[in-house]
Amino acid sequence: MTRLELKESQGLLTSSPTVAKRATLNPQPSTLNPLHAFTLVEILVVVVLLSLIILALMMVFTTTQNAFRASLTQTDVLEGGRSAMGLIKGDLELMTPSFGVSNGAVNFSTAVVATGTNTPLVQFLTGSSHLRNNVLESFFILTRQNLTWTGVGYVVDTASQNYFNPLYRFSASLNVSVPDAPTALYSNFLANTVLPISPTNSSMSHLMDGVVDLRVRAYDPKGFWMTNVYEFYNGQDINNRNVSFSAPSWGEVGFYMFSNTLPATVEINLGVLEDHAIQRAESLAGNSAAQTAYLKDRAGQVHVFRQRVSIRNVDPSAYQ
Repeated sequence: MTRLELKESQGLLTSSPTVAKRATLNPQPSTLNPLHAFTLVEILVVVVLLSLIILALMMVFTTTQNAFRASLTQTDVLEGGRSAMGLIKGDLELMTPSFGVSNGAVNFSTAVVATGTNTPLVQFLTGSSHLRNNVLESFFILTRQNLTWTGVGYVVDTASQNYFNPLYRFSASLNVSVPDAPTALYSNFLANTVLPISPTNSSMSHLMDGVVDLRVRAYDPKGFWMTNVYEFYNGQDINNRNVSFSAPSWGEVGFYMFSNTLPATVEINLGVLEDHAIQRAESLAGNSAAQTAYLKDRAGQVHVFRQRVSIRNVDPSAYQ
């Protein structure tokens, strides 16, 4: 009898459940198929597609933001331009003749202002090969209310920067008891509009920036533009009849009106450059050629305001 048989006969050898379980365990094959997992190429494709989607959304967001900013800029320009035109219109309507001696006190005057480069800003019109000259003029208006003479003037400061200039309004008053008050007001206007405008000048009020065009034209009661070749109704030259014209400059004619001579109507032309165009031009400071080249193609970013104003106090006898 073997030792194993002896142990079995003695009841010493028992069957172990663990050993039996191990002996009967039949492991099943894995149900995971390695062919069903994502490959590196597939992951890269997904990343690229997500990047394109995010990029497209960013472009849409940027475009919307730029459009929103542009609309705000245009709103600011429109509000500023309308406010300036309203002030000029109100001052022109109150223009009053001084009834002084011939070639004495100035009732109304305009003069072309030299820019930083001594030439106006020339721009290509949008969708056209034609050019537009943006001319800047300063002008003086004499008014009277009760016992007070008031001189009002407008000038664009072109001394410090080129083409994107601040517009200032001059205002000063004197009592009618002051000798030659209208003459003194015009002299005061000339003294205070020496460029550059001092920021501490209490007679000058800053209205807005970005003015690239400011012109006024005088018209007689029949609607004729009063220039250096203007002739009176009966064919007589009016150059020496309380009005003096200067030589044409860039298509505009300056003048001085005295005594009882006033225009019947005045046409105002105001051109304002948008803020972001001003900022871009300012970034090119120190290179006037680059500024000029940049602004030359920005006619579409210049908002033009135009209005014709009737002068209430025009004296018909000045045209007889």
